[in-house]
Amino acid sequence: MSDDPMDWISLAGKKAKGKRPAYFDAPENERMLSILMALVAEVSVVRERLDTVERVLDKKGSISREDIEAYTPDRDEAYERGLKTREYIARVMRGVQQSMEAMQKSEPDLEQVSKEIRDS
Repeated sequence: MSDDPMDWISLAGKKAKGKRPAYFDAPENERMLSILMALVAEVSVVRERLDTVERVLDKKGSISREDIEAYTPDRDEAYERGLKTREYIARVMRGVQQSMEAMQKSEPDLEQVSKEIRDS
């Protein structure tokens, strides 16, 4: 580990290169989405860290910060974490997914529209 202190606030506030994608017309909705997704990411990190704590406690019966920082999941544990993360993201994004599915169902069949135009 480096002895140089990091300015985490400045690093967190760095602006990404390029234009930020816009999903909503209102900027306040964009800010809320940004805040929400940052929180989702933070919760995901906390979930992984808690998983590490639980696994180390199961293996050793006690734990230190060093144990947590040094922990690397094996292949099966990493796979299990990946599944849990995907399930978590699916739950968070369920409303968006349902909206997209509803839009796809409501789109008219292009072939049917073409026939109706031809026959009219």
